Amino acid sequence: MTAAKSWKSDDELFATVRRELFTCVVGDVMDKLGLQHQFLPPQIQPLRLDMVVLGRAMPVLAVDVFAERIVGSANHLMDKPFGLMLEALDDLHPNEIYVNTGSSPRNALWGELMSTRARKLGSPGAVLNGYVRDTKAILAMNFPTFSFGSYGQDSAPRYKVVDFRIPVEIGAVRVRPGDILFGDIDGVLLVPAEAEVEVFTQALEKARGEKLVKKAIEEGTSAVQAFEKHGIM
Repeated sequence: MTAAKSWKSDDELFATVRRELFTCVVGDVMDKLGLQHQFLPPQIQPLRLDMVVLGRAMPVLAVDVFAERIVGSANHLMDKPFGLMLEALDDLHPNEIYVNTGSSPRNALWGELMSTRARKLGSPGAVLNGYVRDTKAILAMNFPTFSFGSYGQDSAPRYKVVDFRIPVEIGAVRVRPGDILFGDIDGVLLVPAEAEVEVFTQALEKARGEKLVKKAIEEGTSAVQAFEKHGIM
């Protein structure tokens, strides 16, 4: 049976998810629905453990380069510092997460000024399949940023963005524009747009049920009895 949507907007859904859910319970629900490869690689972690990122994916594709400008290339982007990075950043909409992949993890993909622009545009965070820099400034801003960690190597002569708002892959996960990304201390997962109502409806039911199980166990019920009654553990 297909779940009926109980929220009226993304803002309402995201507020409920932030208040009641965490990635583990959402991942468990997707496993049951046959969506068993939805967590991004475990190297992608929050810059600070209490950071949470939640929004719709705006995928960005990058490639390795070996000079800041390459005049005479068949690809006109090679003569453009950062390629389409600034255009991709400026194209962020409210509730969209900048998610970058494609280039080798040999330089930072994100920094303070990008965080400042993204926040101004209403973005809830960034997810990078690589490193970030300007870490102290990003932490001071409290801008949710998920990455391999901090590395100060500049990007200008090492990578260029070649496209955005296209499907990309990170690990085993296909990330499409408009899919939902949810990240916390336990990693980042992707909820496909076509499954979001079913996933979040069941996740909310499971999270609320887990509270009942926890209460029963705290009151002395055995794990076996609690599982037999509630079907949750």
